[in-house]
Amino acid sequence: MRNVCICGGGSLGHTIAGFVASQDGYNVSILTRQPNLWSQSLDVEDMEGRHYHGALSCVTASPSQVIPKADVVLLCLPGYGIRATLEQIKPYVSKSTFVGSVVSSTGFFFMAAEILPSTVPVFGFQRVPFIARTREYGKSAYLLGYKSGLSVAIENTTVEKKLKFISLLEQVFHIPVKLLNSHYEASLTNSNPLLHTSRIYTMWKDWKPGVRYVTRPQFYADWTIEASHYYIEMDREFQAMLKLLPVTENAIPNVLEYYESHDEQSLRDKLASIPAFKSIASPMVGNTDEGFEPDFNSRYFTEDFPFGLHSIVKVARDLRFATPLINEVYEWGMGMIEKYTVKHD
Repeated sequence: MRNVCICGGGSLGHTIAGFVASQDGYNVSILTRQPNLWSQSLDVEDMEGRHYHGALSCVTASPSQVIPKADVVLLCLPGYGIRATLEQIKPYVSKSTFVGSVVSSTGFFFMAAEILPSTVPVFGFQRVPFIARTREYGKSAYLLGYKSGLSVAIENTTVEKKLKFISLLEQVFHIPVKLLNSHYEASLTNSNPLLHTSRIYTMWKDWKPGVRYVTRPQFYADWTIEASHYYIEMDREFQAMLKLLPVTENAIPNVLEYYESHDEQSLRDKLASIPAFKSIASPMVGNTDEGFEPDFNSRYFTEDFPFGLHSIVKVARDLRFATPLINEVYEWGMGMIEKYTVKHD
């Protein structure tokens, strides 16, 4: 029996917990602030109607009940929840416990290095294994998209144990898993921190309080040429910065290559046509009668600017490498967050 503890109650936490618990040989527990809202089992339905149903061994708010028994601890948390959770679980993890994050681009490796002993193996995904949505909190979720492969960074353990852990992940997710050369290859990404922020900036860089919009555009289906331009140019700065780091060439493909595009128009068309993305609306609040305005409390703001994009900006500054367009977008976003976002403890 392999003991897996999922920390967090978001869409990915639901989906991964249900997916893993449905398989023989895995004992899945949940560490959450709201254990009373969880069922003792989870049901996950994918886009083709397949169901993954599994029982949970324990759902608790107390790390002492689940962390000492865990072989693997996986944080499925927004950026602002990572530091507090690492502090919470620190007294209970051992050098045989693999502690990881399903999203590495919001500062996980940097925070883990500060908080956890260097003897604790840590790992992080370069990109998330599923596209997921919660259906009913604590009970069910939708698995809206699979990945053809995963790339994972692992630190603080031997090569032999890294390869053994990669083999375990391949068994769990039923897809090939690649071991990355450096945590930078997972910590820094041109996915959400550039993808989301380029779109957000081009939609609302001229927004002022009191401005409301008649319609609420789809985030991807209504993607624009301007957003493609910013995404591509920010990625060019990002790719140039990577050349100064211990990052394997093409470990993080440029956005045109990743999305099988060749220019701004083809990238726009590609992003607008991805089936799993089509139903995703822009993060806005309001209604058709009174109009819509940006939702500064959405994760597109609270996650992607102060954690995802921040990691890129921090590394660039440490390297003394100029990223003017990334800085422009980052400083705008952080300014909007400072003025209009409800602060998290």
